[in-house]
Amino acid sequence: MAESSITRLILILAGAGFASTFAGRSIEPLVGVLARDLRGDPHTVALLSTAFALPYALIQPVLGPVGDALGKERIIAICLGILALALAGCAVTTEITTLFGLRILAGASAGGVVPLALALMGDRIPLERRQVAIGRFLVAVILGQLSGSTFAGLIEGRIGWQGVFAITAIVAALGCGAAVLGFERGVGPVPHRPEFRAAIARYRTILANPRARVLFGAVFVEAIAVFGIFPHLAPLIEARGEGGPREAGLALAGFAAGGLLYAVSVGLLLRFLGLSRMLIAGGAICAGALLAIGVAGRWQLDCAALVGLGLGFYMLHNTFQVQVTEVAPTARASAVALHAFSFFCGQALGVAILGGALQTLGQFGSLALCAATIAVLGLVTARLLMRPPGSTTSG
Repeated sequence: MAESSITRLILILAGAGFASTFAGRSIEPLVGVLARDLRGDPHTVALLSTAFALPYALIQPVLGPVGDALGKERIIAICLGILALALAGCAVTTEITTLFGLRILAGASAGGVVPLALALMGDRIPLERRQVAIGRFLVAVILGQLSGSTFAGLIEGRIGWQGVFAITAIVAALGCGAAVLGFERGVGPVPHRPEFRAAIARYRTILANPRARVLFGAVFVEAIAVFGIFPHLAPLIEARGEGGPREAGLALAGFAAGGLLYAVSVGLLLRFLGLSRMLIAGGAICAGALLAIGVAGRWQLDCAALVGLGLGFYMLHNTFQVQVTEVAPTARASAVALHAFSFFCGQALGVAILGGALQTLGQFGSLALCAATIAVLGLVTARLLMRPPGSTTSG
């Protein structure tokens, strides 16, 4: 694939990825406001993140084979269109039940964007250039997270949470337009009817690969340990009397800033650390950041810790992403779909787990447990993934 074509592909996918993560992260600083306006319990309203993440995960086994059959570019564009409509509905609803339903639809449609984009890059970009290319794509994904959480926190006081949802719908519509108009025609394989029986057989083959099981299990655990605290952070900051959506949005933006730091330094990190030390260092940095958040200091400390959490998380996660694009080269969309399924199941479960843990163990106890988990994950995956593909043990 020519350099100009690779650049064009990354730019289009970057716009699509930005739109989907902008929508996903914008809800987290608004939990306290939504709880008051819609007369709900903050721990229940925090589950709006689960309402997005769980259908994102559950749709993956369907969208993987559909993307392989009908074309990843086409499915990305369709999903962005549905996402825009669901977000527009969120902007006009006044019922918490309806809002949960629309977030479910938004999460399912967003599930067809970033995973298929990663699979498409696996199809088109040579392995030796792929981690850097995916790292550049992640810049847009991270910017979506950064601007989504920051924008929602800063602007909610002026335009209300309905206005925030309206702007996320416009961004999704723009991403859809870029996908429809920008993808090259006739480049991929000829579309054909999805063969779900064959897809199930592919999933069985992928899951029979011990290396794939390690990767899927790793991102599941990683998501619980890292993302469970996110929707709970705004109510915690508010309970400490340190502010509301604005301060929560700025603190959460630190995670995306850490991701950007990773994206601009990924080449150097690969050169000096390599795969094994990248995973160990990523786990250690995440652990330190989670302990700092657990101290429950000022929101500025939370923001600084989240910068470190973002850096450490992407050191782990981007390494897993690149590895998973090679576990099934003839069915990348299916492999990436299972990867995303595991990751977003972990995100959805993590919100509920942290909600319960915060009420029983407190903030420091809950996050200390998460810190220990992610540190061990970095050590274990460094050992297992150092082995050549095909030699990883299932235990």
